[in-house]
Amino acid sequence: MCRIGFPLVLVMMSLGSALPGVLARTHDIADEMQRGFGRLLKSLDPEQAQAIEFEFDDSFRQDWQFVPMDRRGLAFGEMQTDQKLLAMSLLQTALSHRGFSQSLQVMALEQVLHELENQNPIRDPGKYHFFLFGKPSSTGNWGWRVEGHHLSLNFTIVGGKKVVATPAFIGSNPAEVRAGPMKGWRVLGPQEDLGRELVNSLSDKQREKAVIAVKAPRDVINGPGRDAKPLEPKGLPYGEMNAAQQARLMQLVDRYLGRLRRELAEQDLQKIEAAGRENLFFAWAGSTDKGKPHYFSIQGPTFVMEYDNTQNQANHVHTVWRDLQNDFGIDWLKRHHQLHDHQTP
Repeated sequence: MCRIGFPLVLVMMSLGSALPGVLARTHDIADEMQRGFGRLLKSLDPEQAQAIEFEFDDSFRQDWQFVPMDRRGLAFGEMQTDQKLLAMSLLQTALSHRGFSQSLQVMALEQVLHELENQNPIRDPGKYHFFLFGKPSSTGNWGWRVEGHHLSLNFTIVGGKKVVATPAFIGSNPAEVRAGPMKGWRVLGPQEDLGRELVNSLSDKQREKAVIAVKAPRDVINGPGRDAKPLEPKGLPYGEMNAAQQARLMQLVDRYLGRLRRELAEQDLQKIEAAGRENLFFAWAGSTDKGKPHYFSIQGPTFVMEYDNTQNQANHVHTVWRDLQNDFGIDWLKRHHQLHDHQTP
């Protein structure tokens, strides 16, 4: 019944300063990813392996996109049945049940668009690509990505143990399917509903800070092609919300973090808690009426989360989660290299 983020929040309250324990559990996820990608690689023929493999230091590792386009990498539609199952199993090493289900639903919407757009060949659920950066390792640095229209999930493994799961982009077109057998389907509906419930619960005084523009931006700000940056104006601070509003804000955070495996979600939530909930901000732009263009963001010292629904008569959603310090594992990689260089004679 409950879409509240209390399960994660309560876990973190009980953890206290037990971040090392959280990281210990992410080691298990890194090992699962290594084994999962190893199994997939063994199933590929030489041509497929050549398509999926890139150097870890290749600039393409940070060149993520979410538009429909021709991509490098190995497409889901170019895999044999057993390879597709191995690829889906790999994706499950990183995502929660909710996140895995949402990802598959985003892919399925390509078939809906294919039919809505008179069999448009660019709309193809098989055009979701897998990429490997470096070699799967229990001690080294490597990464992988799954990407296609409205989906770009990036994972970096540092020192074979620590896992970073940003940038993470999920979109939905249409936001609500309005005809056909899938009528009423809203892949990202809970995010929209929670955001609108929160802004509509604000007092006039609170709205003066929370509503940063009467017109929503045409897209998320922290999209591809730029480093993650804090947003200005920030909006309404957590400390100026009442208890119910604060709870709803944390529910929204959970809708994003809860896409990940629990251990990865806990890791990011620990960072949010350590930086202080009092440093969280909620901002809204555009109309608060359902069916009209709108945008909202939540940010803190360690992250920025955005939601934008402005295209196709406000029936086309983009969401993104960026780590302001550690996208693509940049901060952890820097520390890893410093330690390695220090230990090198």
